[in-house]
Amino acid sequence: MSMQSQINKELKAFQKFMSEYAFEPKEIMTQNDVQMCDNMPIYGDDGKIIPVCEKWLNTGFTISNASSKVLSNLFPYSFVFKSQKLESIEAGIQSLKFPDPEMQKYVFKYSGITAFHVQATSAYNWKETGIVYWQGQAINRFSKEYDDFIDELYISAAQNPLYRSALLKVDKPIIHSIGKTDKTDTLLTRFELEKRLNGLSAFYKDYTREHSRQLQANLSWRPISTPSPINQLKDKSR
Repeated sequence: MSMQSQINKELKAFQKFMSEYAFEPKEIMTQNDVQMCDNMPIYGDDGKIIPVCEKWLNTGFTISNASSKVLSNLFPYSFVFKSQKLESIEAGIQSLKFPDPEMQKYVFKYSGITAFHVQATSAYNWKETGIVYWQGQAINRFSKEYDDFIDELYISAAQNPLYRSALLKVDKPIIHSIGKTDKTDTLLTRFELEKRLNGLSAFYKDYTREHSRQLQANLSWRPISTPSPINQLKDKSR
């Protein structure tokens, strides 16, 4: 099976899974001047973001925690998306702000904070029109086409075994406390990111279990035993 065929297969299964996936985003509120999520503080006494607690894992590239970093869109995972090689999920998202296909290809090469800041080099402001671009094709940010596009971006990234392992390993609800919440102001809101990351983690855990069951079923047959020539000779000599 080709890579794109595998992506298409997983994408279809993922979207079906998500249509039945019950996701409740955790509310972030301020209590006594302290930001809280699920009754747990977001920031420690030192003013730094708390990466993980008993109720959630906070993802972000600048957070001082390995799991928080590797689940960030900015982490350097190489993968192929729609025949283009990307060096991070963030590169794919930020590239949408560049209408020129050739300029867009330069963005594909970046990861980390650089991938986020490279948007400053684009003269196009997608917020004025709500339209983004992929290799010359216009996409409405508020459309199902856009949502499907982002789904495929993440499924393509999950073909990188390290990223998939990160999704499989996480054992707490994932939050992204620093994310924006208004679709008109960002290409991926906090809620959109959290739903996809939590959904991907749950989906691949289920997908992996099902794949293992199928593999075991395929290996469960046993060949019919036949007597060896030596045993046959022993039988004839009796």
